[in-house]
This record gives sequence, C-alpha cells and structure tokens, in this order.
Amino acid sequence: MPQLLIIGIGVGDPDHVTVQAVRALDAFDVLFAVVKPGVDEPLALRRTVVERHRTAGPYRTVELPDPPREREVDGDHRKAVAQWRAARTATWSAAIDDALGDDETGAFLVWGDPSLYESTLAIVQDVAAASARELAVDVVPGVSAVAVLTARHRIPLNRVGRAVQITPARLLADGMPADVDDVVVMLDAHATFASIDPAGIDIYWGAYLGTEDELLRSGPLADVAGEIAALRADAKARKGWMFDTYLLRRSA
Repeated sequence: MPQLLIIGIGVGDPDHVTVQAVRALDAFDVLFAVVKPGVDEPLALRRTVVERHRTAGPYRTVELPDPPREREVDGDHRKAVAQWRAARTATWSAAIDDALGDDETGAFLVWGDPSLYESTLAIVQDVAAASARELAVDVVPGVSAVAVLTARHRIPLNRVGRAVQITPARLLADGMPADVDDVVVMLDAHATFASIDPAGIDIYWGAYLGTEDELLRSGPLADVAGEIAALRADAKARKGWMFDTYLLRRSA
C-alpha cells in the first residue's frame, strides 16, 4: 500500500527536527515539494533539513506548482480558501498518482507543526479520500512557530489562570478580543498589529524564526509597532517573502 508522510520540520532551524522526524526523513522514496513563483528560500530550507538528517539512499523530488490564491471570492474568504484547496487537491492527486508506486512512501515536509494553521494535512486527507488506491497517511508532529516564538523571547505562552487564543490576523481587525488577555497571531499579511488600539498591550514579535535571518522585537505595542512594521516591510521587500508570528499580551 502506498503511504504518505506529513512531517513537521520546525520553522527553519534543522536542529528543531525531532528524532521521530529524522526517522521519517529516512523512510520516504518521493519528496513532494510545493513551489511558489519567485519564492525559493522555503524550499531550500526544506532541502537543508533533508541533507542534514537523511542517511538513507537517493530519493526523487516532485515539485508541485502552487495555484494562485485569492484573498476573497465574491467577498467570501472561506470560498476563496475552498477554491484554492480544491486546485491544490487536483494538482497533488495527479502528481501522487503518477509518481508514487504502490509499494512506495511519499512525504510532504511541513513548516512548523502540521496541526496548526497549516493546510497540507487537510489537503492530503482530501487526496486520500478521492484516490482510487488506498493511501495510508501518517503524521509526524513538529516544533511550531508559537513554541519557537515564546522560547526566543524567554516567556511562557500562558499566564496563571488565563486563557490563550490563537487566531489568524484577519480576525483581529477590530482589536484584541474583550475576554482574552493573551492572543497569538498568525498568517498576518498586512501588519495588523499596527492598526489596532495599542493601549495596555505588549507585543512579542518574531519573523523567520529559527533561520539565519531571524528577527525579534518586543515591548509596549504603542512604542514598537511602527518599528516592527518598518522592519517587516524592509525584510519582505529584500527576501520576497514574510513569515512572522507574534503574541499580543495585555499588561498585567
């Protein structure tokens, strides 16, 4: 039976790869790699992880061109995501049918952890459900961006007796939720932190966590929002891509 491994590899530092992930990196025959136009570095970092840890023999790489993604379709974000995922499912299904033998194992290397704001696992499950062959799917957890962020800033994620919320930035447009004191923000394309009321809020921000280009800033949001926004814009223009995560925390 063909098998697909979804391997969490952390967020850029090859030393964040777990022992379980190292074993999985030795287990695949085919690496399925999503490629985006003009953005080569994330794929290069994935290859570095494989080169650092794999001791098994040669493997084949199948590149999967990523379909274009709209932010909204007819004013509906969920509809846009559904269309993008459907296009990915069709592309991945064709590639897996063509490249993966009945007794082979394929792998997707996932940034961070496959369970946290990462679409690969859901799409692979759709591929498996639609496949004419039975496909076994196994998941290897990884070190998430959230874990690296709090480690780099040397802070706990939660405070005693308080809840933590993890949210995409688009749900933060109206500011911090009234009943939550600690909010981790992901998938921020527009520096949303700079547009909310900063009163009584601290920010712990990190970009390119775990890589040589890692950027960190923290402090009262009112004091550092402008600096972070400028730093972020400059880095994105220079590198062609941005991956950042941050914690917004109401002052105690």
